Amino acid sequence: MHIKNQFAMALAGAAAGAVSGLFGAGGGMVLVPLLTLLAKLPEDRVFPTSVSVILPVCLVCLSLIPGDQGLPWGTALPYLMGSCAGGVLAGLLGQKLPTVWLHRLLGVLILWGGIRYLW
Repeated sequence: MHIKNQFAMALAGAAAGAVSGLFGAGGGMVLVPLLTLLAKLPEDRVFPTSVSVILPVCLVCLSLIPGDQGLPWGTALPYLMGSCAGGVLAGLLGQKLPTVWLHRLLGVLILWGGIRYLW
């Protein structure tokens, strides 16, 4: 892999980390297209790779929360348990769905979220 391509991939990772750090989520929306473009990953490897990159980013962002604010475990725990269950179900279902439908679903979710935050 060329140094120029590695630098571009590092910049893509930095962009994903910045989006995750600023907004609490969304780094994957930046990373997925850039993994396809820069790393030339096959479609079936892009989403797992994105998730494996975003997990440490989320942990780093979480570690930077000031100690006096801390993580509200009482509030977060039910969401964490539900999201783990949803992640397992989606991981199993995602293997059966064509990639084009996953892209469409993601596009709809991004549009819905964007429109929702405008008002």
